[in-house]
Amino acid sequence: MWSMAQKVKRAFKYRFYPTDEQAAELSRTFGCVRKVYNLALEARSTAWRAEQRRIGYAETSALLTGWKKTDDLAFLAEVSCVPLQQTLRHLQGAFVGFWGKRAAYPRFKSRKGSRASAEYTRSGFSCREGQLTLAKMREPLAVVWSRPLPEGVAPTTVTVSRDAAGRWHVSILCDDAVDALPPSVDAGTGELRAVGIDVGITSLLTLSTGEKVTNPRFERADRARFAKAQRNLARKEKGSCNRERARAKVARVHARIADRRRDHLHKLTTRLVRENLAVRNMLGNHTLARAISDASWSELRSMLQYKADWYGRELIVVDRWYPSSKTCSACGHVASKMALDVREWTCDRCTALHDRDVNAAVNILAAGLAVNACGGGVRPQRDNSRPGQRPAKQEALTAK
Repeated sequence: MWSMAQKVKRAFKYRFYPTDEQAAELSRTFGCVRKVYNLALEARSTAWRAEQRRIGYAETSALLTGWKKTDDLAFLAEVSCVPLQQTLRHLQGAFVGFWGKRAAYPRFKSRKGSRASAEYTRSGFSCREGQLTLAKMREPLAVVWSRPLPEGVAPTTVTVSRDAAGRWHVSILCDDAVDALPPSVDAGTGELRAVGIDVGITSLLTLSTGEKVTNPRFERADRARFAKAQRNLARKEKGSCNRERARAKVARVHARIADRRRDHLHKLTTRLVRENLAVRNMLGNHTLARAISDASWSELRSMLQYKADWYGRELIVVDRWYPSSKTCSACGHVASKMALDVREWTCDRCTALHDRDVNAAVNILAAGLAVNACGGGVRPQRDNSRPGQRPAKQEALTAK
């Protein structure tokens, strides 16, 4: 019997309802975390500009100790020190990403534009018998345990956050064991099963098998309600209590859209990974920004990637300029041009009739299998890809 488990980090997110005292303590902690992050970022930036000297985590931790002893920043000592140390570690990680050219230079956190959150390590919380208690708090949080934590696993970190809609969440990170799925073999040929996936707008996903997954268009369904809430917000005087209430209503509508979209993507990606698919390939089209944002292709790809890693599957991402839609999957002929509203087309060379999305999924499957077998990447044909685009912009297909 197939059995292969691996350790992965999994976050379990829950709603909770703090008391007034807990909400006030957490709000102070959020403010202190943001303040320490900005102070440390300013200190590191100033040291580099003035002396060309890099300041690391150890130096900013020593600065934090000094800040707590000043009259202006003495309030930093009133909250738990654990989230403050964690935000310094996060800043260090942001700089490491910048030095490695994987991210932009770290930016200052604003009170309105930044996510209100605080991270606690093992020394800053206790989780026993279904009760989660944070440092500096006398009572446990009223967490809605919508699903159980893994048995016999101790949480490593706890992140408390408040979203724009005023909802409180706690994310508990655990080292969990996940059973990898057995290799999927086609019963007829004995080969590993594979499927090509083309992402789109009309159909969220089109599989090389011919199956199409309809795009729910959650943003379009709530667009009228969202627009009404935004118009109501625009009429309110800035700085007034009425404007704050209107802003919260806009955030609630947006949160409803995001929650439904995320739930749908989780169910869809879990199904794709669990249904014994060995290789998955996706193509990104970065036009029609509003419709693409509603489809949430980036989040779909991210979910597929980490779930494929969990369950021992392989994800191959095809270069987004690869002309999968206008390449004939029967003879390989590439059409000179094809408008977005063309859903079916006939090949000029072999007269084969193609459904645009299914044809793209079949081509993506072939490209992914080629990479899986030979390595390297599949680049778009120079004369039929974006005209005038430099070769450096035509990124090679990446495979894992």
